[in-house]
Amino acid sequence: MCGIIGYIGKKEVVPVLVEGLKKLEYRGYDSAGICTLSDNGLEIIKRKGKVSEIAEEVLSKKLRGNIGIAHTRWATHGTPNEINSHPHTCCNKNIAIVHNGIIENYSLLKEMLLSEGHKIISETDSEIIAHLVEKFYKNDIEEAVAKALKLIKGSFGLAVIHKAENKIVAARRDSPIVLGLGDEEMFIASDATALLSHTKKVIYLDDNEIALISKNSYSVKNLNLKPVSKKVHKTNLDVLQTEKGGFKHFLLKEIFEQPLAVKNAIKGRIKNNRVCLGFDTKQLNKLKRVIITACGTSWHSALIGKYLIESIAKIPVEVDYASEFRYRNPVLNKDDSVILISQSGETADTLAALREAKSKNARTIAIVNVLGSTIEREADSFIYLHAGPEISVASTKAFTSQILVLLLLALQLSQKKGQEINKKLIKELNKLPIKIEKVLNQKETISKIAKELHSYNNFLCLGRGINFPVALEGALKIKEISYIHAEGYPAAEMKHGPIALIDKNMPVIFIINKGKLFEKSLSNLQEIKSRGGKVIAITQVCENFQSLADKELNALEKLSDYVIKIPYASEELSPIINVIPLQLLAYYLADFRGLDIDKPRNLAKSVTVE
Repeated sequence: MCGIIGYIGKKEVVPVLVEGLKKLEYRGYDSAGICTLSDNGLEIIKRKGKVSEIAEEVLSKKLRGNIGIAHTRWATHGTPNEINSHPHTCCNKNIAIVHNGIIENYSLLKEMLLSEGHKIISETDSEIIAHLVEKFYKNDIEEAVAKALKLIKGSFGLAVIHKAENKIVAARRDSPIVLGLGDEEMFIASDATALLSHTKKVIYLDDNEIALISKNSYSVKNLNLKPVSKKVHKTNLDVLQTEKGGFKHFLLKEIFEQPLAVKNAIKGRIKNNRVCLGFDTKQLNKLKRVIITACGTSWHSALIGKYLIESIAKIPVEVDYASEFRYRNPVLNKDDSVILISQSGETADTLAALREAKSKNARTIAIVNVLGSTIEREADSFIYLHAGPEISVASTKAFTSQILVLLLLALQLSQKKGQEINKKLIKELNKLPIKIEKVLNQKETISKIAKELHSYNNFLCLGRGINFPVALEGALKIKEISYIHAEGYPAAEMKHGPIALIDKNMPVIFIINKGKLFEKSLSNLQEIKSRGGKVIAITQVCENFQSLADKELNALEKLSDYVIKIPYASEELSPIINVIPLQLLAYYLADFRGLDIDKPRNLAKSVTVE
């Protein structure tokens, strides 16, 4: 959610902080602020609005210094305005803090501080931290922060500075903080992408750890101020991967990166018709049940994973929203495996689900796209997507990579049980990037459809079997970035309620593949057309691939207002092929509406608070 950047070194701090804030915009925010430490003490500029607006004001007022902290805020406690924006200060203005997370005992702490004479001016829970640090400050900022954090219940990613000390203190609990190590300079951030143009040497803080950084040194301790040994990692991210590369939006760039993302997800994992995902599979010897838990888009890939694992490996699978899993006291045992899917590896509910599973001795496997993330580090095993940085808030290439990794896992579980591998499917996997390219070549057709339909305010997305979750994902993409109300349904469930909504103002997107359900799907289409609905059909028709017969295609075209024709894919791979037209349609609907596609309102890339 919110973003944090901090710097101490020999450079002028403002350009570093502004650049860092711009790199963190993708996380979602409604206000921003900067605090620098100079001969004039702490100087703060903050306001509701875009980072670019803050940057203009900061540069015009010529804030100076070599140490500072900055923040992009996504409102939880208190409305988005200048007073509630970060950084926050204490009563005497000597201490400034920026904070990600939620303080659960905020009300009690506020009452205590008010009774002691502190003046709290904002509506936020975050300001409490500045006053707590002030309460304990005795010429040692690190000690004061440690004492303050012991009183706090809840989550925090935190940076603190005091005008009398040329240091920055950082801390974390359930909200990511990373240190960046440079040459006579140090950085802190909530996300390593903010540091890529400065350093690739990073340290990931774990829960209840405090870091103290100066220009030439750092130390990490626990809340009792006992030293903690930390490993220095070299991030594999490239700064060019976080640029738009000529595309109008990051989302469009990431949609078009899917052929490469698929190649990278497969690379080195299939040898001699055998799958090896690179983790110790001994833990799976007695596997009897799989539970997959995730949030949002990742939950949709989990639903597809259920189809794949059950049909290929013949292992029963349950799928849970992570936010529900953590609270329903799930029944788990040592022969269960819990798969946790999170693009960022920091999703708060998914992390809590991981800890719930581990507390009940279930084996845990993380599927993540960020190395060094908390979920990756805490799980028993992890599978890395290799999709590359995903900057746009709405997920695209991570979704298709998650499906592919779940398919590979299903195949590996199958071969571990001694089942014969599907060589035809393995062969088709290698052709998948080419098929995705063919879908992307339909962008002009899809753009024209979006241009004609972008003024509609409601959509239905229908699919059957393994493609029902694709319909859910398509509806989510339309909601997220175009602000059009859209719902995903199994096609056969339409007559159990949603058909009441069908009229000339309700476009219906229908994923319809060749197979045993084709005739039944045509019947569903007929029901839609007879009620005046507009039909956009996505179907697998392409030369050189198995396709619908002419008779079948003619019947489909008669019932459809628009037909998007894409390459044939086997049932197991069809979700990857079928979701891409939906991603493009959502993108172009939003673009024709003139919306901020990469940073949709009210949304954050990584939901690190409950």
